[in-house]
Order: sequence, then structure tokens, then C-alpha cells
Amino acid sequence: MTLLLLLLAAVCLLSYANGANDNFKAVATVYGSSTLSYRAALALATVAQVSGSIASVFLAGALVAAFGGKGLLPDAAVADPRFLAAVGLGAAATILVATRMGLPVSTTHAMLGGLVGAGLALAPEGLAWSKLGSRFALPLLVSPALAMAAAACLYPIARTVRQRLGVEEVTCLCIAERIEPVAVTAGGSLVIARTGVELTADLAGRCRKEYLGRVVGLSAQRVVDTLHQGSAFALGFARGLNDTPKIMALLVAAAWSGVSVPVSLGVIAVMMALGGIIHSRRIAETMGRRITGMNRGQGFVANAVGSTLVIGASLAGMPVSTTHVSTGAIFGIGVWTGRTDWPVVGRIIAAWVVTLPMGLLLAYAIASSMSS
Repeated sequence: MTLLLLLLAAVCLLSYANGANDNFKAVATVYGSSTLSYRAALALATVAQVSGSIASVFLAGALVAAFGGKGLLPDAAVADPRFLAAVGLGAAATILVATRMGLPVSTTHAMLGGLVGAGLALAPEGLAWSKLGSRFALPLLVSPALAMAAAACLYPIARTVRQRLGVEEVTCLCIAERIEPVAVTAGGSLVIARTGVELTADLAGRCRKEYLGRVVGLSAQRVVDTLHQGSAFALGFARGLNDTPKIMALLVAAAWSGVSVPVSLGVIAVMMALGGIIHSRRIAETMGRRITGMNRGQGFVANAVGSTLVIGASLAGMPVSTTHVSTGAIFGIGVWTGRTDWPVVGRIIAAWVVTLPMGLLLAYAIASSMSS
């Protein structure tokens, strides 16, 4: 009973940590482009994540098998509750530290480090190193680069299509209930395009970007906002679809636990949602506003790339990192627009590099302490 409670605690803590670090990533571009407020974006992310978590039971079973450790270690080691608890606790601690620092890191990498670390502590001779490369390393390394390249290539195409449709992006200033297109002069003053009247406004850089024009008879701005929010939901859904089975694998692998899949799913989905609701603010600022400035169309392209790659990988049973894919897509937009904050990017990449070895060391220490 003690071991079961320890395992349940590890799963709950890992689910909470995952939600705290990952939930808001799906709606980072919606928040960063001021399409939605922080609270509205967080609500959208939470609903999307819970929906993806529920769907994962039916669509992402291969990931449950991959992250239970089966095939990487002997079956006896995989079913050892000490091994499973050490993986969960080591990964959770790694993610919580990164969340506290406002750095988006990968639950997938933290769990992979945990699998290796706990395996080295409890069954070092049985660890299948060759399968680590083929099953985990390749998709984890390729996916962020693919997302970055795809976003960088698709954005100029999407911009060209917008221009061909006659949709113009303008800076707008809200005056009473009117939204007036304006031009920002070198001195920071604003010239109202319709009248030529010049005025000076505080914080002119925060004036809204709007799309003027119509697409198939609809307001271009409304079309872009709808697509952007829809792509954010899709990315949040993809995140729940990809991450929930990885965490649920720790309980499923412990067949002796007697905990049913629906109960496991419910606990994990709720804890992920709570983590996101309580601890998303710092990740929101990093992902939404510090990596690069984005308009709504750019945010849509980044989300569309991220959600497509993650959902495709989940259905194929490939353990990609939703963090690396979604952040890589934002990197791609920033590279094209030339507005990337490279010191911030450098800190994020450094955190990515540290995630796996930190998860490994913590899981190794925890498993070793339980086996002594």
C-alpha cells in the first residue's frame, strides 16, 4: 500500500508539473499577439488540454507502451514500483524547477532522463541502449528543427496569400468605439490615415495590429482571429493527446496497482489542468512575449505547424516534445521576421540541454535511495 501511494503521489506531482509548464504553450501566441487576455487564453488552453487527455485513451495507446519502460528494461524492472515512482518524481522535480524560472522545458525529455536514471540504479545490465536511439532520440531531435523550418517556410507563403487577397495589415488606435488605422512616425506620433490628423499617444508601440479587407465576404480580421484561436485549441488538444499517455504509462505499467485506466485518466487530466491554472503566468510571458513579437497571422502559422506535427506524431506513437515543437515553430517565425530575442532563446535552449541529464540524475538518486 505504501508503494502504491508513493506511485500515485509521483503521478499526481508529475501531472501537476506538466500542466504548470506546458498548458499555456498552446495559447502563447494568442496571448502574445493580444488576441485574448491571459485569463481567456488560459481557459482555452485548459479546455483543449482536457479534451486531448480524454481522446488520448482512444488515439495514443502506443505512447503508453513507450513510456512505461517496456522494451527498454526487463519486465520485472518495469513493473517495480520503485522504478516507476523514481521516474515520476525525478521528472516532476526537473519540470517544477524550470517552471519556477519561467523556462519552457520538455516533460518528454525529463521522463526519458528519468527512465534511464532509474534503470541505471535498479537494473543497469538490462538497459537497452540501442532502443533509446531508435525509439526516442531521433524523433526528439528532429521534431523541433522540423517545426522551426516549417514555420519559417510557411509564413512567407501565408503572407503572400494574404496580400494577393487584398488584405492589408495596419496599426490601429482605438478612439472611443472606433478603430482608426494609423501610421507611426519616426518621432512616435500617430497619424490617422482617414483624416491625416496627427496626435501623440503614450505607449504607441502597443497599438493594435488589424487586418483590413474581406475574405469570402467575411471580415479578414474575424477570419484570422477565428483561425488563430482554432489553431491554439488544436495545439492544446495535441498537447493533452501527446502528454497524458506518457504520464499514464507509469500507472498502467504497474499492473498490480489495480487503478483503472478511466480513473488514471481523470486524475492526470485534473492535475494537469490545476497545474496550468495556478502556475502558468511566467511561462506565458516567456513564450508569448519574450521570444519574439508576433502578430495574429504569424501566431496562427506557428500554432498550425505545431499542432499538425504533434497530432501526427501522437497518432504514430512517436514521442515528440510538444514544448520543443511549439517553441521551435515560434523560433521559426522570429527568424523570418528578425525580431527574435536571442538571449532569451539561448536560456531556453540551455534549459533544454539540461532537462534530460537533470531528470536522469534525480531519478537515479531517488531509485538508489529506495533500493538501499
